[in-house]
Amino acid sequence: MSETVTTAQDEAGAIGPGRLVLVVGPSGAGKDTLLRLAQAACSDDPDIVFPRRVVTRASSTDEDNIALSQDDFRRAREHGDFAVHWEAHGHAYALPLEINDDIRAGRAVVVNVSRTVIAALRHAYADVVVVAITAPPDVLAQRLAARARHSDGNIADRLARSVDDASANADVTILNAGSADYHSRQLVRVIRNEGWQD
Repeated sequence: MSETVTTAQDEAGAIGPGRLVLVVGPSGAGKDTLLRLAQAACSDDPDIVFPRRVVTRASSTDEDNIALSQDDFRRAREHGDFAVHWEAHGHAYALPLEINDDIRAGRAVVVNVSRTVIAALRHAYADVVVVAITAPPDVLAQRLAARARHSDGNIADRLARSVDDASANADVTILNAGSADYHSRQLVRVIRNEGWQD
């Protein structure tokens, strides 16, 4: 597994004034579910944006991404179409360059990224909030088995994957082991900068 990051940082410094909300966590933690519910809850707010990731994997009911072939992804990367890109689990991922326009316009941009790109994104953007979504190991294993997305590789390998906790340095952690509606409301409060505890 390999992760690399390229960011398009303004020459004058970190991109702002909008907020970049990074949602991170292990496979099976329920990130996509909470993001889908949060997006629905924020659908009437034009100042909150949920851009689609670009991924070298087909879209599914669990993940609404822009699917590109490896060759098309490489060409887009070389053309400078991405704000950030990385590789994980045999796939390439990216966020579209347009998120920088939203950040400059003062919007909150909410994205699901690899924990390995957090440090680079904190450097490139002026206001970054990291939300770690996690769940107990048995819950992660059950969710991964139920999802059965073979393109993701071996479940045991995904559960064993460890990233230095210091690299995540989350500002907020949501233990997603209960009601998805409840935990999505926590996420919405973070996105809206309202705090996250009930």
